[in-house]
Amino acid sequence: MVYVYFVLNYVYSEGVRAGYLQKFSQKGWICKSYEGEIAMTTVPGVAPIIWNFSVWDEKVAAQLRNVPGKKVVLHYREYRHIPTDCFGETGYFVDSVTVAE
Repeated sequence: MVYVYFVLNYVYSEGVRAGYLQKFSQKGWICKSYEGEIAMTTVPGVAPIIWNFSVWDEKVAAQLRNVPGKKVVLHYREYRHIPTDCFGETGYFVDSVTVAE
């Protein structure tokens, strides 16, 4: 329990990423988590880099469900060594969304 508490309360890194929301869904057999991906492009005509992320917050999930295909700026926190997928499939957890104009 102490390990899980420490891992979930220690942020390894945080930042923002921008791209086009490609996919967003709720997944899992027993533990449901929100998972998504954005396509980040640096130069038009070049293959995008796909970035996968997870979401804990229901309000953030509701925002993302309404903007598929739109350009978004996501603020995230990265957690390392989470012991189970019940918290999310990635170590990147988005906590706010801005739809780019």
